[in-house]
Amino acid sequence: MTATAVPTAPVLRDHRIPADGLYEGVRVLNRLPDGWEDRPYERFEVIPQARTIGAEIRGLDLSRPLDDALRTELNRALLEWKVLFFRGAHLTSAQQADFARNWGELETNPLLARGDSEEVVRFDKKDPTAPTFENVWHTDVTFRERPALGAVLQLREVPPFGGDTMWADMAAAYDNLPQDLKDRIDGARAVHDFIPGFERFYPAERLAPLQEQFPPVEHPVVRRHPETGRKMLFVNTSFTTRIVGWDRAESDRVLRLLFQQAHVPEYQVRFRWQPGDIAFWDNRATQHYAVADYAPHGRVAERVAIAGDRPF
Repeated sequence: MTATAVPTAPVLRDHRIPADGLYEGVRVLNRLPDGWEDRPYERFEVIPQARTIGAEIRGLDLSRPLDDALRTELNRALLEWKVLFFRGAHLTSAQQADFARNWGELETNPLLARGDSEEVVRFDKKDPTAPTFENVWHTDVTFRERPALGAVLQLREVPPFGGDTMWADMAAAYDNLPQDLKDRIDGARAVHDFIPGFERFYPAERLAPLQEQFPPVEHPVVRRHPETGRKMLFVNTSFTTRIVGWDRAESDRVLRLLFQQAHVPEYQVRFRWQPGDIAFWDNRATQHYAVADYAPHGRVAERVAIAGDRPF
């Protein structure tokens, strides 16, 4: 009898790629924490802009005071969508600050240009040679012991093209990490420092006097949201320098991998601005990136930040 030939498995050439990259495949995209009740909104219309992050809010006049029920429902929308967009609000600086105060005390920031009041930061990019330090994925002021809860940004002048802002959902970023990496970073702490985020644009004599006011601080690599309890990545390219107690080479390697997570489009929403538009984001749960692609045209924005809590 003639033996039946057994087919051999095909052999692929060596095809190794560097470890710790971002690869294609199915991603878990949960907008809400486990056990969270997804209820309809009663006081306004919500128009989703992406799968897990970003919603336009319609049917509200932000120049008018918020009653307790409306503030509560808006806060639920913020927790569920992480960044809220309001088209054509056209608030004065004072009205913008008053709206933000519904969520707490306002921050001041001596590192940024002041607007009409101490609490209002003005980003005036009419000069194309002016420094642009927002076009990197970052979470605001994580160099503070109590980083901002959130921020309210309004565009005063919009270029004819470009100048979008993007936000990334850092809960989704955490959800999709390999379990062995989650096990390693849960409970780890990292150092945050204001100097890396500003030294490329300001001379040492500008920054040195602020070192005592803003010493390096430690925050969890993975923080829990104080209102939802959800775990989120809490490291960013602008301010996180090292993981405490780790070998420097390993700290650098893992931080590079964690920084990359904000770059995944499935975790992002991108907003095209029109004059008078407002974005209100949860700084605890997101990173953002202001796209600097509009030169030689100008772009003018004002931001009010809300003081936050100590991450845990």
